[in-house]
Amino acid sequence: LYVDDAAEGILLATERYNASEPVNLGSAFEISIKDLLETIARLTGFQGVIVWDTSQPNGQPRRKLDVSRAQEYFGFESATRFDEGLRRTIEWYQETALTPA
Repeated sequence: LYVDDAAEGILLATERYNASEPVNLGSAFEISIKDLLETIARLTGFQGVIVWDTSQPNGQPRRKLDVSRAQEYFGFESATRFDEGLRRTIEWYQETALTPA
């Protein structure tokens, strides 16, 4: 979920949601951890080797939140496509976090 969409979701929730049930904010986009890693590698120009440690537990092979409550209760839907949000986040990180203060 891109930060602008997260902020919008929080604003909508504070204005329109008054219940105690937990609500997930997300993009409703499912991606495997492998595909996410490969996308990050491509967007950052990573040329190294990705090594999967098969001795470790698999954990969750993919990620997708159930965002139906956010849609139903206060009309939230993310506006930024996953790949676009990831690209913007990487650009921000490279320009901000990797630049000496």
